Amino acid sequence: MSGTGRRPTLKDIAAETGLSMAAVSYALRGLHGTPETRQRVQDAAERLGYQADPVARALASGRSGSVGVLCASLEDLWQQRVAAALGRELLAPERNAWIIDSAGDADRQLELAQHLVDHRADAIVVIPINPADKGWAAIADQAPVIAIGDALPGAKAKSEVILDNETGVSTALRRLADAGHRDLAVLSPTRRLEVERPAEQIAQRVAGDLGLTIRLRQCPHDLAGATEVARDLLTSRPRPTGILALADSMAFGVYAASRELGLRIPDDLSLLGYDDQPMSQLLTPPLSTFHWPLDDLVTHVVSRVTSAVDTNRRVRRTTLTPTLIERGSVATPPTN
Repeated sequence: MSGTGRRPTLKDIAAETGLSMAAVSYALRGLHGTPETRQRVQDAAERLGYQADPVARALASGRSGSVGVLCASLEDLWQQRVAAALGRELLAPERNAWIIDSAGDADRQLELAQHLVDHRADAIVVIPINPADKGWAAIADQAPVIAIGDALPGAKAKSEVILDNETGVSTALRRLADAGHRDLAVLSPTRRLEVERPAEQIAQRVAGDLGLTIRLRQCPHDLAGATEVARDLLTSRPRPTGILALADSMAFGVYAASRELGLRIPDDLSLLGYDDQPMSQLLTPPLSTFHWPLDDLVTHVVSRVTSAVDTNRRVRRTTLTPTLIERGSVATPPTN
């Protein structure tokens, strides 16, 4: 260890070994020199307590080794699972993931994306709150962006792994309509700005095509908040006979509010979830919901991050389609 109290540098190793700084740098990276020379440099580095400066390495290589995973809201159980899986898969000897929560604030999400750019993130993976925001174009011009869920129509993203909400939402509403429901509600994630999400636009269009009355309600993911929204909805008149919750975590609040109000699922109220949380099978009755291929999603995203960082190549968009899992929370509407 250097006795000066300062961090040992390449210059110190060069003085210790009698080699040039360039030769030391190459040897530490295993690029040039004989095996004996590389070993001599490694031994000197260990004696001196040398550690590579990550900032200097990033400036020299143009890479920080960090990938930002920018979630819309980590109160959403599905996004928690996605973020955790990406964090594991992106972990490598010279790569790590920064998992960041935007807390449902679209403007804040763009600020956080710029923060990642300013801190030299090699790539940004985002679950966008407002995919149509023109600010994404500027972010995508500065760093590789891989979008999950919805496309970024105004930005040149390196790739997009899209969830087929057209199939998911239309299948859900048709399932409720086929069971006889005509008065429905759709619970959608709460956000700070009045931005209509693509899934909500699909719901309104499909409901119009099917002749359904539909109410859109913003709903938080936490149980207490979702229960409050569901309670207000279920005490309104006329009360909807069917609900599509665009996250199973919101559907849990519907179960809680129904129990408080003495309503039975599915006898008095039919309910569909949207992201097949494992605990949804434990409800009474088990929640009918949609399964999205999470493993496929993570594999696609990681491969696109690797491609963007290593080759700067744009990869074609991939669309993932859900499967309806029927369990027992949908029935014909009550007759009274």
